[in-house]
Amino acid sequence: MTQVRHHAVAVPATTANLGPGFDAFGLALAEPATGGTGVARLVVRSLPRGAQAERVLTLGEGAGEVATDDDNLVWRSLVRFCDHYDVPVPDVALQADNRIPLERGLGSSSGAIVAGLVLGRALTDVVLGDRELLGLATTIEGHPDNVGPALLGGLVACADGDDGDLVVRRVNPAPALRPVVLVPATRQATTSARAVLPEQLSRADVAVQAARAGHVLTALTGVWPAAVGLAGDRLHEPARFAAMPATGAVVDELRRAGIHAWLSGAGPSVAAVVTGAPGATSGVLAGVAERHGFVVHHLAMDLAGAVVCPEDGCGLSGAGNCVQCPRRRV
Repeated sequence: MTQVRHHAVAVPATTANLGPGFDAFGLALAEPATGGTGVARLVVRSLPRGAQAERVLTLGEGAGEVATDDDNLVWRSLVRFCDHYDVPVPDVALQADNRIPLERGLGSSSGAIVAGLVLGRALTDVVLGDRELLGLATTIEGHPDNVGPALLGGLVACADGDDGDLVVRRVNPAPALRPVVLVPATRQATTSARAVLPEQLSRADVAVQAARAGHVLTALTGVWPAAVGLAGDRLHEPARFAAMPATGAVVDELRRAGIHAWLSGAGPSVAAVVTGAPGATSGVLAGVAERHGFVVHHLAMDLAGAVVCPEDGCGLSGAGNCVQCPRRRV
């Protein structure tokens, strides 16, 4: 049997929908260079199977809660990769250091899926591009708006073409924008959040939705300034705010204060982008968060997406001392 070359992978947290881009837009998040806030990445490394009792040992968010056996989502995704490409499943253990809050709308499930698939590709040496890997991730997740930026980094827009093929485009977001997330203690399962969505929209709402989606996407790339009055959505936010009133109140207060904010994924977290000096909006953000029981995390844009390195060297620089290497973060 071929000896396994062990790897570690780091996957960023994400925020999806970005207001009117339901199941289509996503943004990758990173810890700021000035110091980590603890909500922005998942790191998973492979180990010899005898190194620990559990198939998957999770530290950080989800420790003692998520599955430790073959039902773990990271492991299931790794197995799915091997089954899909008809290669043997490597008999390894996994150790995860998770800093993405579970069921908060910040891409914890997508991060696990992408981590498993990227590790599957690295451990089996299957020659495969990110486009094919993203297609498999979308099949597992059900939609690409979180798995896209988790894998590719940056700002991602996704759509199904007339031929049924998934079209994904990635761009660096405007460098002047700084992402912020406001995270509550309460959780919201994505399946529950989808259950409250309307089956139809009026023609007028569809027109408004399309116009706002185009404006928001272009504003986030820096072509023109964001207009806070166009940040809102007609499809998913109203119903979800009714089910999550505290989240709706946070978004409303931020928008009235001139901050471009949206429901992050299925919620209940809120995401926003701000510009200018960090102190210009920190007081407003802190005040809104305190009134509604949220915690503010000032983040950065992640441009790298999933980064994987072998345990005996660095996949980015060919050396063992790369500052981006996920092995340093475990």
